Amino acid sequence: MKSKNLIFLLFLFLNCQCLFSQFDYKKFHHDSFVADTHNDVLLRMMEGENLSIKTTKGHSDLIRFKDGGVDAQFFSVWVAPSFLNVNGVDESFNRASAMIDSLNSLIKNNPDKIGLAKNYKDVLKLNKQNKLAALIGVEGGYPILDNIDFVDTLYSKGMRYMTLTWNLNTPWATSAREESRTDTVLQFKGLTEKGKQIVSRMNRLGIIVDVSHIGPQTLEDVLQISTKPVIASHSCVYNITPAFRNLKDDQLKAIAKNSGVVFINFYAAFIDSTFHIKADSISQFYKPSIDSIKNLKLHPDDESLAVETFLSPHYEPIRPELSQLVDHFEYIIKLIGVDHVGIGSDFDGVTALPKEMDDVTFLPNLTRELFKRGYSKKDVKKILGENFLRVLKANSP
Repeated sequence: MKSKNLIFLLFLFLNCQCLFSQFDYKKFHHDSFVADTHNDVLLRMMEGENLSIKTTKGHSDLIRFKDGGVDAQFFSVWVAPSFLNVNGVDESFNRASAMIDSLNSLIKNNPDKIGLAKNYKDVLKLNKQNKLAALIGVEGGYPILDNIDFVDTLYSKGMRYMTLTWNLNTPWATSAREESRTDTVLQFKGLTEKGKQIVSRMNRLGIIVDVSHIGPQTLEDVLQISTKPVIASHSCVYNITPAFRNLKDDQLKAIAKNSGVVFINFYAAFIDSTFHIKADSISQFYKPSIDSIKNLKLHPDDESLAVETFLSPHYEPIRPELSQLVDHFEYIIKLIGVDHVGIGSDFDGVTALPKEMDDVTFLPNLTRELFKRGYSKKDVKKILGENFLRVLKANSP
């Protein structure tokens, strides 16, 4: 009797495998609405690259967005710490404006391929026109120069989400890194009164509050104030990989209670708990080269980024499996539901990606893996982009 049951189960397994092999997941992916809430490719534009053509560097360009099936992309406006003090002057607003101008230039030069979206309706319209819907997300609140009126200014330039901090604190909000430190005493923790006013202003204007990078106390304060669903534009699960930037279960549950969405980051160090140990060994091997970078006396955060960029080609042998990335999607689905997860790749902003996810053109592989784990077409569509549309619509004025 047992042997018959085993034969029957084997038949079912082989039949399912056969059905999946016949299923065109790539067509499904391209037919679905696909959104990514975090991409740093504007940094490459600032270095003079032409993203109108298929490039050989980085992870994305207009051609590869199309090949990867991306319908809506939040372009990150990230200001490096070095711009916060240029000969005693904070140039972060000017740098952010220049990055937004670079995106506008890309749109102007490619009106048949891409358009600027400022709300939910714009995204749908551009999608019908078979154009990439470009949205602007400012990563870190530094460009508002501690002036709440600059929230309105950046909104007028197209900003539709703002990550309240990067790794550094702002004068009105504390970051995940700074809240996790034990070697210093913070002057405050969470949102100041001005920070609370900024969140309320964002809600009124229709700017999504992005909680990636912010500290636990800041997140708690945000969720007490925000009247709109928040997003974590590029974050992962702390219980799988205990990085200070990743979200713990209580934080994930709180975001779900707010009707928000966590968009999963593809950075190897955030999805694989063993990656940093392996990376440290590689760092030791290349210590002389790293020391030469440190001798440049850069801002500590800029130095860290320069070191990571140098080491990036050497991370190839230690890239995690694609399944480890999907584990983060699955963990969140099991904990808080499929309505609260999406894609926040961090392409062109990270130095190591999982295997089978070399650039944006590999996104259909994620769709393949989700189907392999038994998720329905309805659920996969939510993950790929429908959850994004829901939270965007809820925030649009």
